[in-house]
Amino acid sequence: MSGPRGGLPRRPRAIVFDMDGVLIDSEPLWHEAEITAFAAHGVALTVEDCLETTGVRIDAVVRHWQERHPVALGAVPAGALVEAIVAGVVARVLARGEAMPGALAALDAVVETGLGLGLASSSPPAIIAAVLRRLDVEHRFAAVHSAWGLPRGKPDPTVYLDACRSLGVDPADAVAVEDSQSGLLAGLAAGMMVVAVPDPRARPPEAAARAAAWLPDLWHLPALWRAAGGQAG
Repeated sequence: MSGPRGGLPRRPRAIVFDMDGVLIDSEPLWHEAEITAFAAHGVALTVEDCLETTGVRIDAVVRHWQERHPVALGAVPAGALVEAIVAGVVARVLARGEAMPGALAALDAVVETGLGLGLASSSPPAIIAAVLRRLDVEHRFAAVHSAWGLPRGKPDPTVYLDACRSLGVDPADAVAVEDSQSGLLAGLAAGMMVVAVPDPRARPPEAAARAAAWLPDLWHLPALWRAAGGQAG
């Protein structure tokens, strides 16, 4: 798509962001870490392979590839693979992580407008901490939630429901900003207004068609709530 599409049906009270691929351009760093970790055990993944599991919690990613490659990975402890990938992502984020276009300006606009600001990520806490440190935005968020310790990650909506609860808002009055299929489905299942900001380098997720709005980048995000009434409720 070349420009924004759609709009919010009502004025939001809070904006809850996904992290990877939305606030930080970390998907290529995840791909590097996954490819390196699995290659150490003789499994050669491609970037296209990694795209299959975008937005999925890393323990589920490891299970996915262990099931696909039982001979090479069946005897490898899943926890060891998870630890290797997480450590690889943290190191890469701290060394090379860059904000997505318009992300920092969008966070500033949320805070300046007085809307609640939350984060709901499938990433482990160590990666969330690394990203917030790298972007220097730890102080901006009123609620930060990881799906890592939950029974299920996205597309289960629990991490979004937890973030809305911490912000003190009804999910129907909050916006979920997402890029992946699993994340979009999680926001929709939570009953939130969903804004899709898909990675232009990847095939658009099917669930983006069900989002209230579809944006090419986060520079366009503040215009959505301004058009819907603008100020916090």
